Amino acid sequence: MSEPFNSVESAAILMMSLGEQHAAQILRLMEPKEVQRIGTAMAQLDNINKDQVTKVLEGFLDDAQDETGLTTDSDRYIRSMLTHALGPDKANSVIERILMGGDTTGLDTLKWMEPRAVADIIRFEHIQVQAIILSYLDADQAASVLALLGEKERLEIIIRISNLKTVQPSALEELNFIIENQVKTGKTTKTTSLGGTKTAANILNAIDSSIESVLFEQLSGVDEALSSEIQELMFVFDNLVNLDDRSIQSLLREVSSEELIIALKGADEDVQEKIFSNMSKRAAELLRDDLEAKGPVRLSEVEVAQKAILMVARRMAESGEIDLGGGGGDQMV
Repeated sequence: MSEPFNSVESAAILMMSLGEQHAAQILRLMEPKEVQRIGTAMAQLDNINKDQVTKVLEGFLDDAQDETGLTTDSDRYIRSMLTHALGPDKANSVIERILMGGDTTGLDTLKWMEPRAVADIIRFEHIQVQAIILSYLDADQAASVLALLGEKERLEIIIRISNLKTVQPSALEELNFIIENQVKTGKTTKTTSLGGTKTAANILNAIDSSIESVLFEQLSGVDEALSSEIQELMFVFDNLVNLDDRSIQSLLREVSSEELIIALKGADEDVQEKIFSNMSKRAAELLRDDLEAKGPVRLSEVEVAQKAILMVARRMAESGEIDLGGGGGDQMV
């Protein structure tokens, strides 16, 4: 790798430099998707020389030295850092485990499982329980689980997710009991915000396109207004044209060239020009040449690549790195 490392690759190099024991302790504090992304990057690292490792470590030390909060008020720093990185909802559960010694709840353990394992666990649960659990998972994992459930159940689950707003503590306790046969969460006295049309839109953004089209056809027949509301909130690949230049540039740093080429094969000309205009002249010329040389690509491959890039965009939006803007007015997805 001769090009500058992105943030995930740098984190992977850092983890491998720390040694197994120290790296394992850090990874235990991360969210499932973060561990998966860093693990994938670690597996793909090849021919990293000493100078590259040194540069990554120096960058980490520079960042660490700037964070004076670690020595003056570590609790406040950790809360602020996690809330900024993960958002208030996700950060709360992580903060509880780090600062309050809380255990991982049954619902949290589902985030570490393969979609098929989750589907097997919830397959025979009440449809409302399934909707709450899918609302609790990350959108891409929830989409994979939903795809493994029956066609009839999918429609009902999406409707229930869309109509879901909050969940009482007693309901969460019951769900944890179902999953791990004992109640492990009783500390909170607040209702938990889960579900809603935005959550449904995020899940449908990540699901296979063939399943998505069937679900919308069915949903339109049951509740046309709800179908329209969800579609308005969905952020599709063509919506990238509405991103500001800084957000596009940040996104491009996190996307592989091969994935971008395949995704652009099925993109509108406006989206392609938006991408080209946010690259150096030389890089844009190379990308245009690669697009022409690529030849025909199956639509299914284009859709997979586009959805993968959209998942990166949504992750970056959730962490505050970029602003997705459109695709639902002032909504963030």
